[in-house]
Amino acid sequence: MNYTHLGRTGLVVSRFCLGTMNFGPQTTERDSFAIMDRAHELGINFFDTANNYGWQLGEGITEKIVGRWFDQGGGRREKTVLATKVYSKMGEWPNEEKLSALSIVRQCEASLHRLQTDYIDIYQMHHVDRDCPWEEIWQAMETLVAQGKALYVGSSNFAGWHIVKANEAAKKRNFMGLVSEQCLYNLNARTVEMEVLPACADYGLGVIPWSPLASGLLGGALKKAIEGRRSEGGVQENIAKNREKLERYEALCEKIGEQPADVALAWLLANPVVTAPIVGPRTTQQLAGSIRAIEIELAPEVLAELDTIFPGPGGPAPEAFAW
Repeated sequence: MNYTHLGRTGLVVSRFCLGTMNFGPQTTERDSFAIMDRAHELGINFFDTANNYGWQLGEGITEKIVGRWFDQGGGRREKTVLATKVYSKMGEWPNEEKLSALSIVRQCEASLHRLQTDYIDIYQMHHVDRDCPWEEIWQAMETLVAQGKALYVGSSNFAGWHIVKANEAAKKRNFMGLVSEQCLYNLNARTVEMEVLPACADYGLGVIPWSPLASGLLGGALKKAIEGRRSEGGVQENIAKNREKLERYEALCEKIGEQPADVALAWLLANPVVTAPIVGPRTTQQLAGSIRAIEIELAPEVLAELDTIFPGPGGPAPEAFAW
């Protein structure tokens, strides 16, 4: 496994981040434990979860599974850089969602309890709260950092200007501000290259792409469909929309002798602003299979061909749409 710093911080994380969203709904607790153990064996020290994963209101099912895994001991918690999230609705009563100071502090306490830990390494805002001032949000986050309950603060699904506003507000308070942004980014979804990635690079945020395989579309979906293998829900529709691209993509992958999923991950890893794509395996075999991408160095001509198959927005703004 290779490691890097998370953005401008001194925190060292693996080049892959283990996503836990499947734990509970699609992966049993026993298998989830095996995946997390295998991740450590492979050198992955960076785990991502969220208070709403498990998709049962207020239950925090996935966090509880991670917490019970930590409770087994053996240095599991100490070896893990743990990221979780706050924002989503966790109850029917007012102030049980979004980013008010009350919600942030209460939801942090609830996550700590479920995760069976005293601290969260990276506490991420799952979405921007347009109704809450940054002064209030940072006051709550500063309290958690001062208490040792959160060490760093990250964002997820923010626009570039949200990152700017957030970090400028933090700067006025002499607070470190955002250190990471978790965003949708893959070969077939490159909108963040216009504003989000440049903002992250300028402010020193590590980028943590989610859905790096576009929900399976970039994982050899066309070949699987031809072979009659089942794909994830919605992939068939995406195959129909992107068939020409996928034909060229999978042919290129075959030409260079690499699996499509590995090429998609290697393409992200080649971007210097990307810290660690999130891989969300349902089995230990899927997890181990992802490691090959670390070893792949895509040649300039391959990167250029990928750009022709999956053209981005035209680079950073404003050059993407103006002179």
